[in-house]
Amino acid sequence: MAMADHDQRLEQQSKAISQATFTRRGFVMATLAAGFALAVRPVSADTLTTDQTGLTAGEIRIQTTDGHIPAYRARPKQGTALAVVLVVQEIFGVHEHIKDICRRFAKLGYLAIAPELYARQGDVSTLSDSQEIVAKVVSHVPDMQVLDDLDAAVAWAKESGEGNVEKLGITGFCWGGRIVWLYAAHNPKLKAGVAWYGRLTGKPSTLQPTHPIDVASSLKAPVLGLYGAEDRGIPLDTVEQMRQALAAGSPSQIVVYPNTPHGFHADYRPSYRKEQAEDGWKKLLDWFKQYGVA
Repeated sequence: MAMADHDQRLEQQSKAISQATFTRRGFVMATLAAGFALAVRPVSADTLTTDQTGLTAGEIRIQTTDGHIPAYRARPKQGTALAVVLVVQEIFGVHEHIKDICRRFAKLGYLAIAPELYARQGDVSTLSDSQEIVAKVVSHVPDMQVLDDLDAAVAWAKESGEGNVEKLGITGFCWGGRIVWLYAAHNPKLKAGVAWYGRLTGKPSTLQPTHPIDVASSLKAPVLGLYGAEDRGIPLDTVEQMRQALAAGSPSQIVVYPNTPHGFHADYRPSYRKEQAEDGWKKLLDWFKQYGVA
């Protein structure tokens, strides 16, 4: 991409965000949704539940460049300056599954933070299906806004004294998996990322000027990508393209699980695959430890 075209797209994106900021009357979501998003109910009998024993867990408010967004935070009751993990939501927002993942990290000694990254655009928890969620909310969320909000969550971790941002990791699922790759190219202080079945390619737009494959050669932190061979939304050829696009000698890796669909970590949905999910989680923890997020 020519530098002039890149600068023009950034300018267009900035104008779009500014316009959205001045035209809305306020943030749509002042608090996090309770329970599971409507679009995923009824939840599966395999749904995992992590209790809060020994944890400090619940909603916090994070100061961003244009107001406050709600976020879920979980951490062990004891300890300070904990390693920090940003948990990036699926298209269903910060609902109960994402909160539970934060608690799983907290049980392992991490400070986990999941900011509600659609707070300005809408509450997806009350929408009935995925297509409606994408059309009404997700398609209106600018990447620049998301990256800035994740930076704000890191600032909260540092300023609160709860987190050691020198040990910063990120993980995300589906929509959030794509964001992991982008954030690894955005924040030079990030130590490592793990992207679960995040989309890798796409047509550039004002709100999404780049995609993971566009930043593959300029990642500032190693990313582990976890993908399913039977993912209908992420063709295997795009996964292979991403592998080829990674910089020579890059520590980033991509794992593809055979006979595995999209959403294989989502234990509350029929797409859940226990063996692959548990293996992916182990690989995530090993990846974080290997690169200093522990």
